[in-house]
Amino acid sequence: MTALEVENVGFRYGARTALSAVSFRLEEGQFCALLGPNGAGKSTLFSILARLNDIQAGRVTIADCDLAAQPLKALAQVGIVFQQPTLDLDMTVQRNMMYFAALHGLHGARARRKIEQALSLLGMAERSTEKVRTLNGGHRRRMEIARALIHEPKLLLLDEPTVGLDAETRRAITDHVHNLAASGLSVLWATHLVDEVDDGDRVIVLHEGHVRADATAADLAGNRSLVDAYLELTGAAETSL
Repeated sequence: MTALEVENVGFRYGARTALSAVSFRLEEGQFCALLGPNGAGKSTLFSILARLNDIQAGRVTIADCDLAAQPLKALAQVGIVFQQPTLDLDMTVQRNMMYFAALHGLHGARARRKIEQALSLLGMAERSTEKVRTLNGGHRRRMEIARALIHEPKLLLLDEPTVGLDAETRRAITDHVHNLAASGLSVLWATHLVDEVDDGDRVIVLHEGHVRADATAADLAGNRSLVDAYLELTGAAETSL
């Protein structure tokens, strides 16, 4: 099954082109890094996939559902973690999760079971009774990822999910998400940090609204480092070694 198909998607903010004929497909169980510098168009693409912005040109299909024609059915197959946290700090982890589960029509014992499963996947089950305010940044991110999995989506979208976290925490989170992909979940991970990409990962390089490359990280790098290949494609100054 094709988890996500983006076909010739374009988007403009007035006279400025944010995306131009962006096309790619993401199959079931793939981890794909959407790599690009700040301002490349990654967040604009995510806002379209989350239907925060309407599609101006092109077509998006999620789990064989047309996003424009069947938005509710398509979005029911998506879990999303945005760059900015969206947690209630004064509620417990469990209460935050129960509230989100209710938005997906999950209640009672079934919701509690789904929440326990999702928290366990991210190593957060033992923190369910803690207030979110007491969690460190890494645990809050793990919780947001777990929250996005409650309704068992086919596609997980993460927009710069490790911003502001230290290198060790970032690696732990990327490892967790790679494990989710290995279990069959399709993942689109937007980042400008090259060190979050493994050699076997599929990489789509987005720059100035255009897809500049689509290959595995190893193939993209060739005889160079991935950093050098990325710089050649984008001229970006913001990378992480």
